[in-house]
Amino acid sequence: MIKGTVQEYHSQLQQAAEFLHSHDNFLVVAHVQPDGDAAASTAAMGWMLQQLDKRYTMINEGSIPSKFHFLPGVGEIKEGSTEEASCTFPAIITVDCADFSRIGKVSALFGESYELLNIDHHPTNDCFGSVHLIQPDAAATVEILYDLAIQLKIQPDRDFANLIYAGLLTDTGGFRYSSTSPKVMRMASELLDLGAQGPELAERLLERMSYEQMVVLQMALPTLAFSPDRKVAWLIATTNLIEASKATVEDLDGLVNYPRNIEGVEVGILFKQRGPNLFKVSLRSAGKVDVAQIAKQYGGGGHVRASGLTLEGDIKEIIAKLLEEVGKRLA
Repeated sequence: MIKGTVQEYHSQLQQAAEFLHSHDNFLVVAHVQPDGDAAASTAAMGWMLQQLDKRYTMINEGSIPSKFHFLPGVGEIKEGSTEEASCTFPAIITVDCADFSRIGKVSALFGESYELLNIDHHPTNDCFGSVHLIQPDAAATVEILYDLAIQLKIQPDRDFANLIYAGLLTDTGGFRYSSTSPKVMRMASELLDLGAQGPELAERLLERMSYEQMVVLQMALPTLAFSPDRKVAWLIATTNLIEASKATVEDLDGLVNYPRNIEGVEVGILFKQRGPNLFKVSLRSAGKVDVAQIAKQYGGGGHVRASGLTLEGDIKEIIAKLLEEVGKRLA
């Protein structure tokens, strides 16, 4: 796990500020299948570059989930699949990417001798890039960007405040997760003073469900299963189930929380089928199990209490394998 002192973090902030000042044309990219923190971080980084009078392009592999489109600047993020690789960038800023592979196909737009600023809060970050601004104690990448704005002496406005608040809100589960530090709450208070629309953001990002989300939940609940000791629970969203419900990838967001929220369950799992024998696995922990280490063991990553990975094989064998891994950590 990456762990640094306060002095080291301040040094990283200074180096990141120097990186931004020393380049003029940037590509900003977050991880594939972006969540709220990734989308908000990308747009917030774009806002900061605009304040510095820099040229920039924001691109992500695939589309940003529609529920984030109302956030300031998020609509300007382009889809990597629509971009021509003939245009490359000399300066790259990655936000919320734990490892290089999470950038996806957008890496084809990196110039031959590019320099890369890696801004992230995942403890599993492998420190790719030439300049690192990594703070695993941060609740979200937007928290680090707020610190960077202060380092750059940029005065936040209402748009920036809404972006930072949105990223904090989604990555802390509405300020409910253990990552909700006193610093986070002080920051949230400052953002509200700047005009962040807290109640509206909470309603639109945490409470509202689409019809398709409700249908896929209704269809997935019959697959709910438990380990013999009921400390692990899981749901399976097969391709047939997803097609029948007409759900999109973003409609599956949050489904893993249903098995995790059952009393007595220490780890909740969602298996999302991506091919005949290919499953994207989401892991959520109540706190006793570091699911990031389980995910990392199979090429995935994330946080202590929320991580993901991809596994290939028979679903029964995959379930047995993960139950064994979780069991070792619960023993």
